Amino acid sequence: MNQAAKIDNKKAGESGKTTRQIILDAAELIFAKKGYDGATVREIAEKANIPKSNVLYYYSTKLEIYTTVLEDVLQAWMTAADSFDHYDEPVKALSHYISAKLLFSFERRSGSTIWANEIRSGAPVIQKFLRNKLNDWVKDREKRIEQWIESGAIKPIKPKYLLYMIWATTQHYADYYHQIKVLNDGKDLDESDVRQIEEMITNIILRGIGAIH
Repeated sequence: MNQAAKIDNKKAGESGKTTRQIILDAAELIFAKKGYDGATVREIAEKANIPKSNVLYYYSTKLEIYTTVLEDVLQAWMTAADSFDHYDEPVKALSHYISAKLLFSFERRSGSTIWANEIRSGAPVIQKFLRNKLNDWVKDREKRIEQWIESGAIKPIKPKYLLYMIWATTQHYADYYHQIKVLNDGKDLDESDVRQIEEMITNIILRGIGAIH
């Protein structure tokens, strides 16, 4: 490891984050604001308060940084659905999933923006992830939903469409937050607003699929 990297690791240790994570956090903000084409490694380095040469020590190209950010967002979204594995019945599994997805939307709006922009542009970087990793993950969650249907715990529905509905209603608060803020008299949503949103989304979806009455 070169001397500059050692210095960065010391700074990162003092902040409680690894240098790699500091770089990715900065990159997420820059890519969300300027897009892949508009962002530069220099801007990412300045945002991270790390020399450009040190950023390139950890990530050799802008594309590698961008790809890693997208992978991190996808992994966080998939981890949010761990409740499908932890709970056998749909009310707890889906309630925890909706809560986790909504929390991500409020805490990492930039990550959601980057993902949405990538998809809208035809997924030139993450197409392989969509076809393989995400596709396999969705099929696995579909099987669990089908089990709930077969047991009579929820109504007969199209499992994939249920997932799409959850994604749409939770990610809206990330992708269109500026519009939401404008319609909220220019004020950010507070914790009480978020709790109400979570309860409303959860109740509407669970009642709609017959999980609660």
